Amino acid sequence: MSMGNFVVVLDTSISNVALPTISGNLGVSTNEGTWVITAYAVAEAITVPLTGWLARQFGEVKLFLFSVIGFVICSVLCGFSTSLGELILFRVLQGLTGGPLIPLSSTLMISIFPKERSSVAIALWGMTTVVAPIFGPIIGGYISDNYYWGWIFFINIFFCAVVAGLTWVLMRHRDTPIERTRIDVVGLTLLVTFVTAFQIMLDKGRDLDWFASPLIDAMAIVSFIAVVLLVIWEMTDDEPVLDLSVFASRNWLVSTLTLSLMFGVFFGNIVLTPLWLQQQMGYTATWAGFATAPMGILAVATAPIVGRLLPKIDPRLIVTYGMGVLAISFFMRFHLTTQADFASVAWAMFVLGAGVPACLITLTALGVSDLPPDRVAGGSGLQNFLRVLSMAIGTSLTQTYWENASKASRSDLVAIIDPTTRFQLPPNLPPSAALPLFSKAVDGQAVMLATNDFYEWATVLILLFAGLIWLAKRPKGPLQQAAH
Repeated sequence: MSMGNFVVVLDTSISNVALPTISGNLGVSTNEGTWVITAYAVAEAITVPLTGWLARQFGEVKLFLFSVIGFVICSVLCGFSTSLGELILFRVLQGLTGGPLIPLSSTLMISIFPKERSSVAIALWGMTTVVAPIFGPIIGGYISDNYYWGWIFFINIFFCAVVAGLTWVLMRHRDTPIERTRIDVVGLTLLVTFVTAFQIMLDKGRDLDWFASPLIDAMAIVSFIAVVLLVIWEMTDDEPVLDLSVFASRNWLVSTLTLSLMFGVFFGNIVLTPLWLQQQMGYTATWAGFATAPMGILAVATAPIVGRLLPKIDPRLIVTYGMGVLAISFFMRFHLTTQADFASVAWAMFVLGAGVPACLITLTALGVSDLPPDRVAGGSGLQNFLRVLSMAIGTSLTQTYWENASKASRSDLVAIIDPTTRFQLPPNLPPSAALPLFSKAVDGQAVMLATNDFYEWATVLILLFAGLIWLAKRPKGPLQQAAH
């Protein structure tokens, strides 16, 4: 179950670093190539919240198996694509088939584990959610640097074969009852419209100067109208495609809000660090991945510990601890300079790994703690949907802020330079090279200041978000029992 979740989350980041290679191979610009990422994100975001409804129509195990098989077929087709149009089409299909694997992997694990050990199941699931975005850039960078780019998709064959085979052997007799209901065509149409318009707005807003672009204005209006109509329709329809009744659960609402805000800041950091290392510090894609990889060490080590502590400690304390560790990691990078070495970045990422499982695992478990069994799949799907959206929002806002802050910092630095000051040029450097060299140095300092500003804000925001969890109720009895 965890490996199924790992593969889908991995594919959200594995193609990012390989994008220049893919674009060049297919004969398109890198800007056009970003549709490869957008197409997958839109499709995945559409099916994640539909998981509860789909599971009732086909059974959770059958849906899981179908999703795994469909995902690997579409992955192979992606790898064999010979044009951008083909790749975008197969990425859409890959996202549609892979989306249900994210919430289903967690709900199936909770259902099959003994009640006293279900927190361990959530810990295993949470661990794969944390480490997959780390391994994505490393694997994608290594493959694009050394092999044919299609292998970033072909590697899914092994993972999916193991997942499908073991699921069939171990789970085929444990499927959930089927409840045939009509298709909520209106709700589904509104959901697709909202997600598509919103994702395009986020992914293309930075390139098109946001609301200075008529396309972005149109996407913002369409997404706003669609989401308002979607909420109204789903609250009044007898058989809605989205179960919005979970919003009545105080713990689900608080946990989901906290998780979404936390994940937006966290994923902004995951995106920004490799960008900064590659664009300003001279790292290759592979080495940028290695610098961020230490986060996985403590993430893997602490996830089982968090699972064992859930039944014994107030979950709100665990989340507060996790947020505090994230704040420490961000604070460590708030003081980095352009002379920062590999170890400085790696140590900060290493510390970060100790905090993420405490937040992700605990908030996921707390979110379903008050939901009846027949609402867990729908609640988990909707929670993961909002988490995926927050990742997209965090990524887009982080990059926009970083670029704008870099420009502002450069203007501030240029304004305080005394034009009468004489500088000592390095030996053997011709005077004509002085200005470009100095300009490059100013650019590097401006980007560093913008990076520091981001981590200063991230530190403050994550500490503020830590207070939200105390609006939730402490579950009566052990957390994993409350989830049942």
